[in-house]
Amino acid sequence: MFAGVDIGGTTTQVVLCTDGLAVLDRIEIPTPAAEGGHAMVGVVLDALRLLLGRVPSRLAGIGVGAAGVVDAQAGRILVASNSFHSWAGFAVTATIEAAFGVPVFLDNDVNAFLRGEVSKGAVAGEPHVLGMTLGTGVGGALWLDGELFDGPHGAAGEIGHIPGFGGLLCSCGGHGHLETLASGRSIGARYGERTGRHITAQGVATAAVQGDPDAVAVFEAAGTALARAILITAGVVDITTVVIGGGVSRAWALLKPSILGALAAEPPVSGHPIRLVRARLGSDAVAIGAASRVRREVSHRTRSSR
Repeated sequence: MFAGVDIGGTTTQVVLCTDGLAVLDRIEIPTPAAEGGHAMVGVVLDALRLLLGRVPSRLAGIGVGAAGVVDAQAGRILVASNSFHSWAGFAVTATIEAAFGVPVFLDNDVNAFLRGEVSKGAVAGEPHVLGMTLGTGVGGALWLDGELFDGPHGAAGEIGHIPGFGGLLCSCGGHGHLETLASGRSIGARYGERTGRHITAQGVATAAVQGDPDAVAVFEAAGTALARAILITAGVVDITTVVIGGGVSRAWALLKPSILGALAAEPPVSGHPIRLVRARLGSDAVAIGAASRVRREVSHRTRSSR
């Protein structure tokens, strides 16, 4: 049995999975992001103990997906947003390993999301995939030749912070990044700029479905920007399969037509059509992906020790 953990800015989800990554049990709890790394990992430890009491079985390892740039080898958070207090530099894997005595592996949350969708979700078995999450921000990850590619500095696939999408201020301090048009926070902000009404991205989606032209325009701009980012990726690394998840993807009926329309107007230089799919695992994706990472690592260790 393997455990998967998703530490997000708002909620933390912990799941127990079979060897086949079927979810046996889960707990979702608020993330005490303002209280620091010890508090954040503390709620994870408490949740794991509770789950293990409910599902008595041998725990083989724990995978963690966490927001921010991570050092997967060292098991530490390198860079975190200002939503998290005392998170950058925190020794995530060492702290959890000390509590449970099993192998623990750390991934960036979007990397874990993509692992989940490739292992058990909408792009299961695909060798080359671009993963994108549209939530408070915009995250990205790359799956190349059947392996996650996280780059020499752990930041490969950070598509949300590619510039060239106008001049708006991004949450990272830069300007004109994809995130300024396609994140949930930005969709609400762009609608507010057009109308003076400040509502959530979900509210903008509801307004668009009801025919509000400003809401429709905001989602069209988001979809067009996402298509451009997809084409940039296709041109650089020749990936043409894309899976999109995150809260904003719930407005798939609004996003998909504008993304596909922009892709049809300017297809990839390879001439190979883009395969665009919506994520299948929902809120379990990061945790299942984290569990798939530890399953793979434990399996490799077992084979190499024989």
